[in-house]
Amino acid sequence: MINYGLENRVAIITGANNPQGIGATTALALAREGAKVVLVYKKVQRPFDPEKIGANGADRYYAANAGDAAAVERKLQELGADYLILESDISNEAAVKDIYEAVMAQYGRVDILVNNAATDDENGFDTIEKVTQKVIDDTFAVNVRGSLMMTREFVNHHGDYGRIINLSTDAAQNFAGQITYGASKATMEALTRSVAMEVAQYGITVNCVAPGPTQTGWIDAEFEKIVVPLIPMGKLIQPEDIAETILFLASEQAKMLTGQVIKVSGGHAI
Repeated sequence: MINYGLENRVAIITGANNPQGIGATTALALAREGAKVVLVYKKVQRPFDPEKIGANGADRYYAANAGDAAAVERKLQELGADYLILESDISNEAAVKDIYEAVMAQYGRVDILVNNAATDDENGFDTIEKVTQKVIDDTFAVNVRGSLMMTREFVNHHGDYGRIINLSTDAAQNFAGQITYGASKATMEALTRSVAMEVAQYGITVNCVAPGPTQTGWIDAEFEKIVVPLIPMGKLIQPEDIAETILFLASEQAKMLTGQVIKVSGGHAI
């Protein structure tokens, strides 16, 4: 059994209210390793049919992201985890400062940051023919500006240990059909390398995980039939696959690994 060296480390995970999501799964994985976890989330209100949330698909996914973190909190309680849950908006600079103030007041330190929170456009306005200023501004406000401000505050508050893990997508370099979302994630990959160079002097590592098609509740049965044949490993990526990679990047063992973008995609989009 691997000892990741995460006992009593303090980890902030953004975008953590979807019980099937990467953020929540990562928080639970870190908690199982003895880390103290801070879940940051914002309710994202999108229309969904309550009668369809029993099966995977857009309705289940939108319902999960519109809710609070109560289901995730119950799982943390079952683990006996030490946790803090904050409802906040990382696209707001003052809110980001408040997040770190709360974390420092509760734990007095921060060791790990997982920049998982992200948004996209669900209305089909993210193509070059239709993209709008609002889509561009809203997407970059969370995916880039919010994550960058969370990173800045982490660097200014870290102690003797530092791990930053960003989330991209395996198609970031060529995401036709979602050009703004893809561009925001490609930006995060570039920032991963740049920030890694700046903060290496402090012993902080910065890496990026780029998931392939991951079952966080949004892939329905019909879409699964379309996307699975595009994955050489022949099955959807699970949130646990991403969380296990993040665990390693957050660990003592990864102390010399920095500035890397790691695709966890089953061979999709490599």
